[in-house]
Amino acid sequence: MSLPIIGDSLLKLIPQRPPIVMVSSLEEYDEQRLVASFQVEEGKLFVDDCSLAESGLLEHMAQSVALHTGYSFYLRHEDAPTGYIGAIQKAEIMSLPNIGDTVYSEVLIRQEFMGVTLVDITTRLADKVIATAKMKTVIAATDT
Repeated sequence: MSLPIIGDSLLKLIPQRPPIVMVSSLEEYDEQRLVASFQVEEGKLFVDDCSLAESGLLEHMAQSVALHTGYSFYLRHEDAPTGYIGAIQKAEIMSLPNIGDTVYSEVLIRQEFMGVTLVDITTRLADKVIATAKMKTVIAATDT
């Protein structure tokens, strides 16, 4: 798959399924970094009145991390794993995007060990930073 990745190809990289999908594209990727987008659309989950709710922005950030993990698994010819948010630290939301806006989240991998990933995430609308967070995600144990 060549970047950017959108649509059905994107869904192969994350465990979430509509209506909970909160990423629109994988824009950039390397082992330590990813940029993902999300276009806020009317009628989507977490959209209040005319803007994306704080919980929706945090979910987009978490799914951006899942997208990094899923794409790294894809590159190894493995299925995207299921995971969950282990912790959110120092989350700061300065403003919320409106319907029609597209946000871009940059995920910087700080540490990855035994299915636990520590990241710094910065979300932008145009050139303006609208949210930042430190997050820990954990790959769910699988039955073997």
